Amino acid sequence: MRRPPHLSLLSSVLDRRSYTQKAMAFQNTTILPQLRAGEAVGIPTETVYGLAANALSADAVSKIFQAKNRPQDNPLIVHVSSLAMLQSILPEGELPEIYRPMVERFWPGPLTIVLPSSPKIPSSVTCGQPTVAVRFPSHPVARALIDACGFPLAAPSANASGKPSTTLAQHVYDDLNGRIPLILDGGPCRVGVESTVLDGLRQPPAILRPGGVTYEALLPYLPGLQVYRKHFVDKALEEAPTTPGMKYRHYSPDAPVVLIDAASDFEHRWREIQQSDFTLAKRIGLLTTTAPAPEQQDSGNIERVVMGKSTEEVARDLFRSLRTLDQKKVDVIFVQGVSETDEGMAVMNRLLKAASQVCT
Repeated sequence: MRRPPHLSLLSSVLDRRSYTQKAMAFQNTTILPQLRAGEAVGIPTETVYGLAANALSADAVSKIFQAKNRPQDNPLIVHVSSLAMLQSILPEGELPEIYRPMVERFWPGPLTIVLPSSPKIPSSVTCGQPTVAVRFPSHPVARALIDACGFPLAAPSANASGKPSTTLAQHVYDDLNGRIPLILDGGPCRVGVESTVLDGLRQPPAILRPGGVTYEALLPYLPGLQVYRKHFVDKALEEAPTTPGMKYRHYSPDAPVVLIDAASDFEHRWREIQQSDFTLAKRIGLLTTTAPAPEQQDSGNIERVVMGKSTEEVARDLFRSLRTLDQKKVDVIFVQGVSETDEGMAVMNRLLKAASQVCT
């Protein structure tokens, strides 16, 4: 099949950063035989760690659902390492024109786009939907591994379903040890939250899940861009989602999470809520953007994690911080909300899904 001219142009830009030499490094490792044999393995990406398997094999994909205990109607994202690989899974190799500016600007990177599916993609990946979510990761290990495989990888976050996503290989081990044969350690994830999912096939285009590419960054390319649950809701889409993260409660640690609005006096408000609703809590976790004032120093039963002041820092540390407080066996976690600008939109999206209580 001849590559469409616009796809050839993009490919000449993106694919010239060849990962062939890095991919060759995987040839003598155990991870390639595992993936080629249809196993699911833990891999690093720039967003969060993924639980990866051959996206073109229904049997391999089933290992993902089994290891995570993932609901069967929660779709997966397909990861490619080149535009040639993308073309191979598109109906007639056609990339919808609306995506071209975003692909040029944000790929490889933490942006997932919703595309028409093809018969090559098993229905278990799309959960029977006519579309498939695809991204081109920027993490050098992920790109080289996919390139070495020669086939795209389906890869949701490598956590037990419902738990906070994994941003360290240790997190994957904590959740999936004994369920998967191998975890590839690529160090901490740079972004810390999952990719943004953009549906440009809708009118108007919509962000179905905020993530590593912000609404503010996409808006100049898509005037009228909407964000799900901020500008519109669609109950039918929630019941039969085209992308992960829309239907089920996610990102929840073992301790209940109380989210306190960014506009509130956090130090005063968490104490007030604790005294009224969590009087039996012996160990209290605090997830904040700032350290307390000198006159408000924490007592010995309080575990505080300061994620950072910028929304980029908070996004990078969010899941790690929730897991850290769980490891400290706190009875409740009070979280300081952030402004829903830039990466803050993705942070608040995750926190609202994790929270058992939201307070102003």
